[in-house]
Amino acid sequence: MKKVLAALGIIVVFCLIVAVGLIGMYNKLVSLNESVTTEWSQIDNQLQRRNDLIPNLVNTVKGYAKHEKELFEFVANARTKIGSAKTINEKIKANQEMDGAISRLLMIAEQYPQLRASENFARLQDELAGTENRVAVARQRYNETVKEYNVLVKRFPSNIVASYAGFEKKDSYFKAEEAAREVPKVAF
Repeated sequence: MKKVLAALGIIVVFCLIVAVGLIGMYNKLVSLNESVTTEWSQIDNQLQRRNDLIPNLVNTVKGYAKHEKELFEFVANARTKIGSAKTINEKIKANQEMDGAISRLLMIAEQYPQLRASENFARLQDELAGTENRVAVARQRYNETVKEYNVLVKRFPSNIVASYAGFEKKDSYFKAEEAAREVPKVAF
């Protein structure tokens, strides 16, 4: 009888250890899933800040570069796409277009020495640079959190808990565009 109770006790302890482990894995998956959402909201905050700054920057540049209508339309279209994007992947794509628009806008601004000397333009450019740095940091944190979550969703034995509980791999990483991989040309 004592052997049966001892064996039963061992089985109960083993089951408790397994249950605690599974609960821990589930809770970790929930936490990381929420972290992914939180990190995305940080990106959204910074992108909104950038989106709010861009009209001021565009209007400042417009005063000097009246003939650059195509560029201003490109920036306006990029802002519209950001506003209409619904999914994370759509927002990522729309913001990559905005990155290109901002680069073109700043390139145009370089052609106008009076504009570069303008205090308003310099202040807006500094604000935009600071915002771009914040966006870059937020994107990096988001990608790291998505990676940590995806590793847990794929790794054994947490992959069993993840599939049973409905946690799926996330594919919404921020990636550099092909043009960003080219070495910039610097000429003096």
